[in-house]
Parts: sequence; structure tokens; C-alpha cells
Amino acid sequence: MRWEGRSESENVEDRRSLGKAGLAVGGIGGVVIVILGLLFGVDPQLLVNLNQGQQPQGQVNRPVDPAEERLASFSKVVFRDTEVVWDELFQKMGKRYEKPVLVLFTGQVDSACGSADSAVGPFYCPGDSRVYIDLSFYQDMQRKLNAPGEFARAYVIAHEVGHHVQRLLGYSRRVDEARRSGSKAEANRMSVRLELQADFLAGVWAYHAQKKFNFLEKGDIESALNAAFEIGDDRLQKKGRGYVVPDSFTHGTSKQRQRWFMEGFRHGDVNQAKQLFELSYDQL
Repeated sequence: MRWEGRSESENVEDRRSLGKAGLAVGGIGGVVIVILGLLFGVDPQLLVNLNQGQQPQGQVNRPVDPAEERLASFSKVVFRDTEVVWDELFQKMGKRYEKPVLVLFTGQVDSACGSADSAVGPFYCPGDSRVYIDLSFYQDMQRKLNAPGEFARAYVIAHEVGHHVQRLLGYSRRVDEARRSGSKAEANRMSVRLELQADFLAGVWAYHAQKKFNFLEKGDIESALNAAFEIGDDRLQKKGRGYVVPDSFTHGTSKQRQRWFMEGFRHGDVNQAKQLFELSYDQL
């Protein structure tokens, strides 16, 4: 992936020097941790148990790591790429793109959605319109999830930004209503639609970003598809439990996640995002 030398986003909060130990779980933050814990193969109960009796600690002074700074620069460039693409697409729709903020953190972070540990992976908090990433997750992608590659990392960022786009376009509201009024099974199905739509929007971004920046190299799309495969609900449950429980899926199967990313990448039509709410669940 060609990314060096391009502009970095200015909408970044670098909180890495404020790394904390411990994890406070409760309210909306607890929900975020449970969902993301399942997504990235972490037992949410383990995160809760580890937190019991612990309190956040103070600022951490760390030496500068050149490799980590390269990852930070990469993340800022990709985030800037999402800003450029979505700003232009929203203008074409007659709308204004309200830019989110990228938060880089180490260990633990506080957000409007509650406190989260780095083990939950990257996440988007609608309460403060921020995308949170502990850069160590990129290493986890390679070592624990078997999902290496820079464009695989870009896909993760674009997926989280996709959740921001969903909120701006009103799709998230429909899912929130279903979660409040429907059964747990129906809430899970709506969650799957939302996550697959974020994958689709990541593909839409990649389509337009390639046209604008010509940044893709051989094997990049394959690396993103591999990452989508490795974080499918069925894949993670099979690896973690030895069996799958489809009714408990909240993000979609490996094949579904690959399919909808490619749907977005092939066509680049953001208006097709509504398909996720028009198809029957079995057609996803």
C-alpha cells in the first residue's frame, strides 16, 4: 500500500502518554466491550474479571518507538484519506460531512461510551464521534488474527469510520430502535446488518480512494479480504469455542463480511448501502 508522503489528518488526539491500567465496565461502555470482545476473540467476562478491584493509574512516560511512530503516521494518513473521500461523497449527496476524531491510546482509554481496554480492539463511539485505536492492535492482527498487511489495517480504520458515516446517514438510529424494542435475536440480526454495512462502506471508501490516490498494490485487496474472513463471527467462535452459535452472531460470518466489502469496492455507490436493510436476513 502506497501511503507515505501524503497529508495526515489534523483531527487526531494522541493520548498514548496517558496510558492506564485497569478497565471500568458498566452501562454503554460495558456493551461496547462485550460486543468488541466477541468480535476480536476476547472473552468479555475475562476483561470484567481482570478489572475487578483495579483503579485507573496515572500518566505513563514511554520512550519514543520509531516503529510505533510509523504506525501512528500510517493511521493519520489513512484517516485523512477517509476524510477526503467522505467529504466529497457527502457533498455529492447534498450533505455536509462532519469529520470524526481519531484517538490514539495505549492500554486503556475513556470515551463517551465508557472506559475500554486495548484488548477490545479499535472501536467507534457515537457519543463523541471518535474512532479509538491502540496501535498494538496492528501487531495483534498479524500475530493473533493471522491478518497481516497495511491495507488490512486500513480496512479496519475504514470500517470504524463507516460506523460514523452510518450515524450521519441515519442507519444507526434504525438499529438502535430495534435493539430497544425487539428481541435479543432480532437485535443481533440488526447488529449484523449494521456491521456488514460498515464493511460495505469501507469498500466504497476503498473504491474512491483508489481512484483519487492510486494507493493499492498487488495483494492489498486480498489482505483486506483475509482480515474480513478472520474476524467473521463463525470464524472467531469456531476458534474460541470449537463450535458456532448463529443466533448469537452480531457482526456477520466471514463470507458475509468479505462479500459486502467487495460489493462496496466493486461499485463504489454509497446509495446501495440501504440494501442491507431491504434484503431478508437469509439473503445477506
